[in-house]
Amino acid sequence: MVTITVRGLDAQVHEALQRRARRHGRSMEAEVRQILADQVRGDVAVPNALIEFHVAMREDPVDLEFPERTVEPPRATAALLSTP
Repeated sequence: MVTITVRGLDAQVHEALQRRARRHGRSMEAEVRQILADQVRGDVAVPNALIEFHVAMREDPVDLEFPERTVEPPRATAALLSTP
């Protein structure tokens, strides 16, 4: 097991953790472990699709052909051409 220390925890957060732990019938330490485990499990269960896409593109890049860009002058609309 690894030990971590959290410094500078806001008093309101500490009190909320104590209330939550009591509600779940756990020690505050056990509650914090459960919160961390739940959050990490969520990240592992639902990987970030953008990161996966980025990794896949680095492993097998795709060359895309883009059409030549043309610049056209702005078009005037009928409302702008009519005089009041």
